[in-house]
Amino acid sequence: METKKKDIRALTKEQLRDFFVAQGDKAFRGNQVYEWLWQKSTHSFDAMTNISKETRQMLEDNFVINHIRVDQMQRSSDGTIKNAVRLHDGLIVESVLIPTDTRTTACVSSQVGCSLDCRFCATARLKRMRNLNPDEIYDQVVAIDNESRLYFDRPLSNIVFMGMGEPLMNYNNVLQAIDKITSPEGLGMSPKRITLSTSGVPKMIRKMADEEVKFKLAVSLHSAIDEVRTSIMPFNATFPLKDLREALEYWYSKTKNRITYEYVVWQGINDTQEAVDALVRFCKFAPSKVNLIEYNPIDDGEFQQASEAATQMYQDTLEKNGITVTVRRSRGKDIDAACGQLANKS
Repeated sequence: METKKKDIRALTKEQLRDFFVAQGDKAFRGNQVYEWLWQKSTHSFDAMTNISKETRQMLEDNFVINHIRVDQMQRSSDGTIKNAVRLHDGLIVESVLIPTDTRTTACVSSQVGCSLDCRFCATARLKRMRNLNPDEIYDQVVAIDNESRLYFDRPLSNIVFMGMGEPLMNYNNVLQAIDKITSPEGLGMSPKRITLSTSGVPKMIRKMADEEVKFKLAVSLHSAIDEVRTSIMPFNATFPLKDLREALEYWYSKTKNRITYEYVVWQGINDTQEAVDALVRFCKFAPSKVNLIEYNPIDDGEFQQASEAATQMYQDTLEKNGITVTVRRSRGKDIDAACGQLANKS
């Protein structure tokens, strides 16, 4: 019976060093392989040219490198690129490259499908099939960095965990991936250029605060009134706003990092003065920024973008109360690459 080969990228550098010592080789060979796997992002043992042919064959006999493949790449009229990413087991997730004049941002996925049930999001309609491994998250970033260099002549500058899935429901793998992305032995990116976006899992926000993570936090809020939020994000019944706010207060007390709120204003749902006043009260406990995001329809018409007047009301009220606010226009809508549209339709 054939023994199943282990994915070599599941091993730490120390485990790789130990493996080579157990084979009667030198420990530093593990360092060399680790560098090929992470810094150089190679997907083939044959490419490890500073290692003997015999050693490469031995690695081939014992391990696999489970890597992603970009199955399909779509380019939007505004320059946005969407990748349909095939995983080693045939499942597909999507990731997006968002270019501006000054930066390129990778929007990466953390789950196949999503653990949560936001009614306005196409991804939430997909059953959560599994969490992504750290290397699968890492590979999405590498692929987008390569595309950024190829099409925009500059390296990737920012990463947002705003793709498919709830990152805090895949906590350990997401943090391991960020550790690899920011490590000098990986991609060496600054954690300050990474934003993790969550719909709000209070226990895990507290855990991040205790672990003193250095990346930024964004919260997909959309209403600061419990009944309204539960009607559009049913999991809010389990993680109510009071618990979320206490967790965010704890986050701020530990990290002193400003909190970003992502917020869509919908017609007939949260386009009232009462709704914006509730948002102001929710934001007041710590320095914060509100991104008012344009809604991207997902075909059924239940959710409609609010009027410009409603968006202006939000903007004026927030600014009057000393809260930074930005109105974000969506990118990549023509290829279903905008916020809330990722649903493997490519």
